[in-house]
Amino acid sequence: MTTRSVIVADSSPLIALAIIDQLDLLRRLYAQVLAPPAVWEEVTAKGRGLPGSHEVSQLTWLEIKAPEAEWLQALLILVDRGEAEAIALANTIQGSTVLLDDARARRVAERFGIRRIGTLGILRRAKKAGLLRWFPSSSLGTH
Repeated sequence: MTTRSVIVADSSPLIALAIIDQLDLLRRLYAQVLAPPAVWEEVTAKGRGLPGSHEVSQLTWLEIKAPEAEWLQALLILVDRGEAEAIALANTIQGSTVLLDDARARRVAERFGIRRIGTLGILRRAKKAGLLRWFPSSSLGTH
């Protein structure tokens, strides 16, 4: 099931979804999942050994794509490199959505008119699409 055709991911949501073992939701909700090089580097190289790093590095369906340089310089003044590359890349792909959790980065994306969603938004969409099942705490063995 595809809600939107392309999503461009930032580091934090990728790590969060990896930690809760829900990375596959991105592939199931979107036809194409992209990450810019700075995000890939931050999660898989700089973050090696940290939660989520290995899981993200093993994704065969995550495509690494660099943004156009012209958008990047202005964005780097406002947000970190990974967020800037994700916003710049989403800005050049018509109809795409950028996956960001950082409030400042989300405001910047909004100013550019870029559709945005966060980790909780992904979980909400997955739940509505029937891709997630929530269990009462008693069924998980906790009381």
